[in-house]
Amino acid sequence: MQKIRIREIEEKLKTLDFLPLATKTADELNTKVFLVGGFVRDILLNREQADIDFLIVGDVYKFVEKFAEKLKVKNISVFRNYGTAHFKYNDYDFEFVGARKESYDRKSRKPNVFEGTFEDDIRRRDFTINALAVAINKSEFGLVYDYFNGLEDLKNKILRTPLDPFATFDDDPLRILRAFRFASQLQFAPVQEILEAAEKMRERLKIVSQERITDEFLKILASPKPSVGLKYLYDTKVLEVIFPEIAALGGVDQRKDYHHKDVFLHTLQVVDNIAAKSDNLWLRFAGLVHDIAKPATKKFIDGIGWTFHGHEEIGARMMKRIFKKLKLPLNKLEYVEKLVRLHLRPMALVDNEVTDSAIRRFAVKAGEDLDDLILLCRADITSKNPVKVKNYLRNYDIVMEKVKEVQEKDKLRAFQSPVRGDEIMKICNIPPSRTVGKIKKAIEEAILDGKIGNNYEEAYQYLMKIKYDILREDGIIKD
Repeated sequence: MQKIRIREIEEKLKTLDFLPLATKTADELNTKVFLVGGFVRDILLNREQADIDFLIVGDVYKFVEKFAEKLKVKNISVFRNYGTAHFKYNDYDFEFVGARKESYDRKSRKPNVFEGTFEDDIRRRDFTINALAVAINKSEFGLVYDYFNGLEDLKNKILRTPLDPFATFDDDPLRILRAFRFASQLQFAPVQEILEAAEKMRERLKIVSQERITDEFLKILASPKPSVGLKYLYDTKVLEVIFPEIAALGGVDQRKDYHHKDVFLHTLQVVDNIAAKSDNLWLRFAGLVHDIAKPATKKFIDGIGWTFHGHEEIGARMMKRIFKKLKLPLNKLEYVEKLVRLHLRPMALVDNEVTDSAIRRFAVKAGEDLDDLILLCRADITSKNPVKVKNYLRNYDIVMEKVKEVQEKDKLRAFQSPVRGDEIMKICNIPPSRTVGKIKKAIEEAILDGKIGNNYEEAYQYLMKIKYDILREDGIIKD
């Protein structure tokens, strides 16, 4: 174990207006207090961090109560079973934990918590880069405690566990996902022992709640280069446990002279392409699942090769089950379904013979998500042939030019019948009913098909032409 002073740490501590009061509180109570974990790590990585963890070697609740009083904070959350407390101060989230050691039941992720020493607490940390501690008592203010060479691992961009990774992952299997999340977020490399332990311990993830697993998985997807974490998940077979539908994309089959590219590796490139252009997590998720039904639709046809007919529709239909299984927010389901269902549609609209009607229908289906859909389609071009890539990108430019032309003519962004429902009821002398919607829909279809223009006059004339037929169909009037 080494104790060291680091200029960046000391400079950062000077900017924290609450720290003098924390130091005063610690010294008044004759209690050793440290800042630990991600906050310390991120100072050295020059990353912003609003979550600050305090480690108290003594009575955590006395320290929290007195410190909160000095800061004039009244709302404190206390979790006595775990020896922790929490409160917010300005833009910071403070987490307080008493020095402890833990033991675990093999069938549960809930620890049995015991009072421990400073060293006990540091040993139970997940990774060496998160096991750094900074003293805030006046006598040692700013001194960095490094028990497990975390500073060296930070310098070398290495992920390592303080203890044997089998013990670390056995205690909390979620740390397997955290390893690959940090690898993806920080571009750090896990040591081989972590990869071996992750593969052998992967089934233990089944004791972890789906919410915690999904949270870590989405953090990987939100990282600057998601493929890093996703590839580690695949290589260690952890993906087979937490998201088997994506793991199934891996591998290549070959028959005669035909082979298809590894869909998993293609998918990684698609997600990275999206990540380079957008922080939209759900667009990235759509990129991850856009080919999810290819294994189910894969078919070899002599003279043609491998086909995946209908994978976009079947993939869209799979989304509801996947969202429920992963406990994803259902308000994002329709968006992801739409992008998966439509991701092949733009390429079919490149032909010079395509009609305005086809463009209209596509634009209406895509709606406000049109730009995201085109971004997904562009990201889906992963050929290593620059000429092919250039041609494909130009094809999407052509589609967007056609869409723009039609939208400028028809103002389709907020498309609906120029004749509104209340006017249809008045003209046809009918109450609110499904017949009103049927007439309105018929007018909209006529506009989309190019039979009439998207304006009130032509829509009104069309209404007068079709109203009797629909009223007869619905039995409202008789011959």
